[in-house]
Amino acid sequence: MTVSEARAKGTGGARGTGGAGGTANPPATSGAGSAGGSAHSASDTGSARPEAAAGATRPRRRQARGEARITQLLRAAANVFCTTGYTAASTNAIAREAGVSPGTLYQFFPNKEAIAVELGDQLLNRWRETYGAAFLPDHLTLPLDRMLDATLDPLIAFNCENPAFTVLMHGSEIPGITQGHDALHMTMLDRVEAILGDYLPDTPPAQITRIANMIFILFKGGLDLIMAHEGDERDAYIRELKTALLRYLEPLVC
Repeated sequence: MTVSEARAKGTGGARGTGGAGGTANPPATSGAGSAGGSAHSASDTGSARPEAAAGATRPRRRQARGEARITQLLRAAANVFCTTGYTAASTNAIAREAGVSPGTLYQFFPNKEAIAVELGDQLLNRWRETYGAAFLPDHLTLPLDRMLDATLDPLIAFNCENPAFTVLMHGSEIPGITQGHDALHMTMLDRVEAILGDYLPDTPPAQITRIANMIFILFKGGLDLIMAHEGDERDAYIRELKTALLRYLEPLVC
């Protein structure tokens, strides 16, 4: 199942139900009929225009309520996935965390996988934005230690603020999510190799690839330690990760 298929499967109900109440949007012909019927009375009473304007806002309000409910359910799912893991999570637990009935949840998502795919897709999009901000060309003009700060800080902050990202990317075993993550990983790896190539123009491509892979392994291992701690200990591990990368890269690029 692809991400787009699962999202269409999982959130199609949200668009079709028109909101938390689960009622369908009024047919277009009904609205047209009302407008036509009011046209005659408009010349007599002048009251049709305000009624038509009020009616036009109702579907928009219903859609906004539906989107708010989806956001509420996805936030609850993120909490449940972080607490129990994806495999042990259930739609009943997600509904309970969201403070709604299971029936309300099923108006928007047919199953747990559809929720995970929608949440994973949103997090992947935000991760793309984050790494785009982390690898700005301006950062390459900074001294190595400040360049590491500018690059690592947004990546670490994203993972700390979104622990469900790690759970879904590495623990859900949903093809659509893992494929999206693997593709993004390769994009980031290519970017790191390109940056290293600018710093080390005389280094063979095979060695550049090895260095880039080592950077990723160091980052992932350090991030696991950072995520496992909070407060001062988390800050200490962030400093240790930056020190490890600095000591590894300094002899190569300086």
